[in-house]
Amino acid sequence: MKIRIELIEEPAEEEIVIRCHSLSDEIARIQHAVSSVTAEKQSLVLYKEETEYYIALEDILFFQTESSGIQAHTRNDVYYVKFRLYELEELLPAYFLRISKSAIINVKQIYSLSKSSFSTTSEAAFSGTHKKVFVSRFYMKLLKEKLMEMRMR
Repeated sequence: MKIRIELIEEPAEEEIVIRCHSLSDEIARIQHAVSSVTAEKQSLVLYKEETEYYIALEDILFFQTESSGIQAHTRNDVYYVKFRLYELEELLPAYFLRISKSAIINVKQIYSLSKSSFSTTSEAAFSGTHKKVFVSRFYMKLLKEKLMEMRMR
């Protein structure tokens, strides 16, 4: 395995690219190590009324679109974000995943997944809270793959 570092001149966002033939255990561990270093103690500015809160990303359960804007849910509270979901998808670390047209979930915080008997959606639950969020059928396979990947780490 080669490791190569390229210095960039322009003020573009720094990026780490892993090129591999398949996702082996070794590559998954490298990805996890890099993600851990870059996501360490990251926080996001969230809003409630006239107050700004600096909440650690690992404390956020999910983001969801509501009529009043994008909400960020923690175990005990709900805040507002000044980003759109597609912007959050680009900003957030790899352990956040889009699970429907209107929600992004923190995969590390999922406690259980249950299939809804009334529709084609499933429901993700979190420990220590009553909060749940629906996972659309379209995103379910990707979510299960991400959960397996997180378990392997």
